[in-house]
Amino acid sequence: MSNIPAQPANSYRVILTLPSGSPRLDSVLMEALRNQGKNLDLKTLSRGAFKTLFKEKRILIKGQPARPASSISPGTTYVDILGFE
Repeated sequence: MSNIPAQPANSYRVILTLPSGSPRLDSVLMEALRNQGKNLDLKTLSRGAFKTLFKEKRILIKGQPARPASSISPGTTYVDILGFE
């Protein structure tokens, strides 16, 4: 059985692989979005629009809404952003 959660329909998946944990999801996720090249809408997303995604509960970890201040454990974390493919 796989530990990889199912990706929701109409979502963009970001795979964060961290050697050590991070105290805040928002800073790590924003950096990952800026460095990816598959979804230009997310790559150029403003900070205000990014905050709105959290407020609208469109950023998920393991199917649950994430908070900007969610801490990230070392290893691999799958983050899904709803409304982007």
